[in-house]
Amino acid sequence: MLERVCSPLVKAAIRVRTSREIRSARRPRRHQCWGHLIAAPLWPLHGTNLGTLLRTCDAVGACLAVPPFGWVDAALARGNTLRQPTCVHRVGNPLRWLADEHRTGAHILGVELADEAIRLADLPPARHRTVMVLGHEATGIPPEALDLLDDAVEIPMVGTGSSLNVAVAGSLVLYKLAGLL
Repeated sequence: MLERVCSPLVKAAIRVRTSREIRSARRPRRHQCWGHLIAAPLWPLHGTNLGTLLRTCDAVGACLAVPPFGWVDAALARGNTLRQPTCVHRVGNPLRWLADEHRTGAHILGVELADEAIRLADLPPARHRTVMVLGHEATGIPPEALDLLDDAVEIPMVGTGSSLNVAVAGSLVLYKLAGLL
């Protein structure tokens, strides 16, 4: 009979990187507008989500497209903790802007619960200009904008809630589209 020799598992200590090490591994200045990946919360309900989403855009190299509501600038300023300017596109009429993006060949992806939606885990990284559309937290993407979508992605949930907050949902999808998940 073979006797099993079990050696105790030795766990290496976790070393946390210093702020200097983290800074040296990242971009030294803000990215220019690459125009590759754009988060578009065009019908926001809560301004605090815009600043959070803006920080995610910076983290993945994306831009943020915002609607022309008067309170948007204040919401971005309040929620943005970045030290450098970020890439923000101001859109006039959200539906017209989406139609223009669609006409120029951008892939328009809505984050929405739909029968044909792609599961987040199955979403491939963006390979060309992609606009990720986020709707209103209570009512979603307006019906007239749904016709402009090329695809929809949904985030599976096992809890009792029907959806995630816009900043959280947008952040998850952005990381997946950027190929970082």
